[in-house]
Amino acid sequence: MTSLLLDRTTWDLSVTAGRDIAVASDPYAVAQDVACAVRTFAGECWYDTSKGIAYFNMVLGVGQSPALFRAQVEATARAVPGVADARCVLRSIGADRVLGGDIALGLTTGESTSVSF
Repeated sequence: MTSLLLDRTTWDLSVTAGRDIAVASDPYAVAQDVACAVRTFAGECWYDTSKGIAYFNMVLGVGQSPALFRAQVEATARAVPGVADARCVLRSIGADRVLGGDIALGLTTGESTSVSF
């Protein structure tokens, strides 16, 4: 499976040395697709409004349990083609109120990789 390669800093399209649009291949492509899926707000995808996490209704500004958020992230990751299993580990919220974590992915190819957020 391939996916358009996104720049890790700007999260925008990357280009090759020949100025073509760069593509990523497995297992990085699957990890990048999971990162995109977890960043998607519910209703944001106009072609399929059922995709995404309900950040506005259930996460931001709402006292939610970490276990429920982990479950939402894991379910979203498992919905990505090529993912067999996903386990989310949350890090503590820092002084800047930013929540971080890692998603350990088991791929359908038998490989494993991870995504940080």
